Amino acid sequence: MGKKQKGKASVLFECPPLITAAASVVGKKEGEGPLGRYFDQIEADSMLGKKTWEEAESELQTRAARLALAKSGLSREEIRYYFGGDLLAQLIATSFGAVNLEFPLFGIYGACSTMGEAMGLGAMVVEGGFADHIMAAASSHFASAEKQFRFPLEYGNQRPYSATWTVTGCGTVVISKGRENGAQENAGQENRAMAKITGVTTGKIVDMDQKDSMNMGAAMAMAALDTILANFRDLGVDETWYDRIITGDLGQIGRRLLVDYLLQAGHDIRKRHLDCGIEIYDSEAQDTHAGGSGCGCSASVLCGSILPKIKSGEWKRVLFLPTGALLSTVSFNEGKSIPGIAHGVILETPKGAI
Repeated sequence: MGKKQKGKASVLFECPPLITAAASVVGKKEGEGPLGRYFDQIEADSMLGKKTWEEAESELQTRAARLALAKSGLSREEIRYYFGGDLLAQLIATSFGAVNLEFPLFGIYGACSTMGEAMGLGAMVVEGGFADHIMAAASSHFASAEKQFRFPLEYGNQRPYSATWTVTGCGTVVISKGRENGAQENAGQENRAMAKITGVTTGKIVDMDQKDSMNMGAAMAMAALDTILANFRDLGVDETWYDRIITGDLGQIGRRLLVDYLLQAGHDIRKRHLDCGIEIYDSEAQDTHAGGSGCGCSASVLCGSILPKIKSGEWKRVLFLPTGALLSTVSFNEGKSIPGIAHGVILETPKGAI
């Protein structure tokens, strides 16, 4: 086993890649929530000037990518690869959103864990020397997700309190080559970086035979548990090693399950755990029930709220853990269960960034 490989599912980078820029573009409801002031762009028009919901979501990706590129100071030609994904069939939000960007594309799917998957794969490519700069992005749109996975908006169906509200938003990061130990190359870039990616713990699919599509937090909680314990085991650490452990979109019910099961395993994360789906909305004032969800939930919260706190040193080490429920309309209608997955990305304050 190489020095970078740790345990069964984790890697630690010898030359940690840097997040050199990040951009978040969200919808009106997200802009009205508790994190509204942190997002780069808030779109009052949920259609974003397009004719369909799917086109609107593609436009989210295009705008976030262009903004991240502008913030990075790089040219379009310097972005070697674009790792992107969404919730729609055949990743149409990503493919149509990236068509005018002209980046070599890796389209990936991990449901709402996609941002973690994109960042993990992108960081490995950069640290392996296969690219100097890449982009990682994930998006979702409330209306396009409702149309595909639940009910048409015109139907006006009632939502149980276990249901989550799909975030209209996109988060995009630029990941760049880090500085090797003692080397002066990229030293200035490290000082300007928002965070460095020091490791990744890749999740495995966990299926607890949960079949309620209106309670996906319960379906994902055990996957989050499995990846957190794998991270602790592989690296020989516990929850105290992190300033924050931040899941993607477990919501209120999924969070309670995760916390309870970790307590049974001897780990208390209550004082250091956050969930992006809980943070992005005021559940009572905005009537979002269990919280937010969607690929764009963890991605936009990461880019808008989490990374600035890492750069400032308020949080020096964070386990960022987007969570995904791996269902489709076909599998659901055939009576299949909803497996879950969670991917962990270790983010730390760059040296000299404070």
